[in-house]
Amino acid sequence: MVISTDPPFGLPELDEANALVRTYEEALVYADLDGETVLHEGPARVLGTGWVELPSGRMLSPDAVHHIDPATELGEDDEPADRLDTTETGW
Repeated sequence: MVISTDPPFGLPELDEANALVRTYEEALVYADLDGETVLHEGPARVLGTGWVELPSGRMLSPDAVHHIDPATELGEDDEPADRLDTTETGW
């Protein structure tokens, strides 16, 4: 059997560590369906494991977060002027 090392259909190779990461410039993280309990307001990153990383370095468990309402989602190449300074947060 021959196994190719080339990606299928000419797609570029994915960085598997970051393929499922979503970074939000502004988001509201809720602990309940009704939106009465806000866990965080501001920038947030959702990791592929379901954990939510905050700019302070704290992590929110997937069990604690009911849903996230994003105001804006950033792509890897997006750099808006009001984005967090990544040197301080490690993002």
